[in-house]
Amino acid sequence: MQGAEKFEILIPEADLQARIRELGAKITQDYRGRDLVVVGVLKGAVLFLSDLVRQIDLPLSMDFLGLSSYGDATTSSGVVQITQDLSKPIVDKDVLVVEDIVDSGLTLSFLRESFIARQPRSVRICTLLHKPSNTRKHVPLDYVGFTIEDRFVVGYGLDFEQRYRNLPYIAHVPP
Repeated sequence: MQGAEKFEILIPEADLQARIRELGAKITQDYRGRDLVVVGVLKGAVLFLSDLVRQIDLPLSMDFLGLSSYGDATTSSGVVQITQDLSKPIVDKDVLVVEDIVDSGLTLSFLRESFIARQPRSVRICTLLHKPSNTRKHVPLDYVGFTIEDRFVVGYGLDFEQRYRNLPYIAHVPP
């Protein structure tokens, strides 16, 4: 892919897929017999969510929510914008929020509080990546794919100026 040659691969495709299978098995075990709604946070979580739900061996429904706190920057602005809301109510549902990356925790904290106000049975969070060194607001993470250092990353749904989401791996973008 043009421009991708300047990236350093941090998590190869095979490692991503192996970890997603593990997460899917654990989620299947934890939610057996429950009314699960998997909510993907747009746009970054789409690839992760797509692969993850195929590893969850349960009947489930999916919905999407658009949030942004980055714009075209490489760090979170701390200001959360809702760009698309859920299409159906989540009252009395078990909700699993699927996020691409938890960085400062500000966006996810906002989302979690918003969801709790909608009276679901439960809200749990699954993130592909977590950067604990950047935490400004602690949010409980129930399922974490990988913990990474404070680096700006792209690929597998994560972007830089809306590009590079389609890389099949996670890569670091040097400054």
